Amino acid sequence: MSKRNSFVSDLFSLDGRRVLLTGASSGLGRQFAPTLSQAGAHVILASRGVDKMNEVANNIESLGGSCEIVALDVRSREGIRSCIEKLELTGPLDVLINNAGIAVVKAPQNLTDDDWDSVYETNLRGAWVLAQELIKRRLADGRACSIVNIASVLGLGGIGHVAPYAAAKAGLMNVGRDLSTDLAKEGIRINAIAPGYIETEMNEGWLKTEGGERLRKKIPARRFGRCRDLDGALLYLASDASRYTNGSVITIDGGFSAAL
Repeated sequence: MSKRNSFVSDLFSLDGRRVLLTGASSGLGRQFAPTLSQAGAHVILASRGVDKMNEVANNIESLGGSCEIVALDVRSREGIRSCIEKLELTGPLDVLINNAGIAVVKAPQNLTDDDWDSVYETNLRGAWVLAQELIKRRLADGRACSIVNIASVLGLGGIGHVAPYAAAKAGLMNVGRDLSTDLAKEGIRINAIAPGYIETEMNEGWLKTEGGERLRKKIPARRFGRCRDLDGALLYLASDASRYTNGSVITIDGGFSAAL
């Protein structure tokens, strides 16, 4: 490997890092997991869907990577605390990717308290509790760490029918901004990625409808994003390449938010 290539590789390297990835069983998580592994990380796959995570783990191992699986419901503080405690017995966590998320799509008049609570607890409160538990441990041992919150352009402006989701994602970005002002001096970094409309197995059907086609035409890039379009930002924020980046939100949406 040339010196030039070695420098780039080292800059984004996650060799020896232990990375906890929530929402690892589907959507963006299925892309993020092997990407982190190929950068050298030992990836801890966390989700409620253990069977689906086995598929992700098999993919990582087939590529020569290292990973493990933990069952985790991010809506449970006790479950989160217990999970972090067990994982830290093996070694400290260096990176947390708060990727778990759900959406409820309903007209405002039809939203229930349960809708709000389920979206809030999964998308925002769970991410906060995970971050808090990790922060406590890194403050205690003085180690640096990176927390990457997966937000959304819908946290910057709504499109209708997703009020709880938009509110939670806006909150997720601002939690990171606020925490960074307290923790930057401690070597703890909290940043976010705000994806636009990304093709996943959950939304690919709707994106092919007339409504999806109208939306595509509003994106300056004239296409929906692909999961791999987020890999560069993910590796940047997880690695030491972003060592002076804190409280930032990287928007990856083909220019959609810029055109609003």
